[in-house]
Amino acid sequence: MQKFGRTAVLGVCVAVAVFGLSACGGESNAAPAAPTRECTADDIKTTGNFGQVPTITIPDGCAPPKKLLTKDLSAGTGKAAAAGSKLSMNYLVVTWSNKKKLDSSFDRGEPFGLDLGAGQVIEGWDQGLVGVKQGGRRLMIIPPALAYKDGGRGIAPNETLVFVTDALSVS
Repeated sequence: MQKFGRTAVLGVCVAVAVFGLSACGGESNAAPAAPTRECTADDIKTTGNFGQVPTITIPDGCAPPKKLLTKDLSAGTGKAAAAGSKLSMNYLVVTWSNKKKLDSSFDRGEPFGLDLGAGQVIEGWDQGLVGVKQGGRRLMIIPPALAYKDGGRGIAPNETLVFVTDALSVS
């Protein structure tokens, strides 16, 4: 009986210590809850006008979108890009998971040329740049399925990419 009493008291003490600490705000090893809401294009903050090096700020409070999102930050003028259009673009890309700049043609001072819809770029570009006009600045949030699904080129698997692009020319 005495052995049972000590074991029961010890069990109660351990339970009080464990639950007491967690109830009083003690440290927890549990990971923070994942955001339940997907981000929208309006949640992503950018700075800079056409021709200026942009900044991209990805919020912590929402999850990466599962579909391609685009938003014109400045409209541009002239003919809208369509499949077969030749584009000259400047871009800056940030990775969603670590919110760090991955690449920037602005920094290199070398625009990137492509034939839209010809498969020369990731699918997210071929789809996301349709309709952009010369002089336009566009935000594109590209899910992994339209980017580098399994990773590569310094990009982790299942990475969402956030681009700000400037259409220098559309022909």
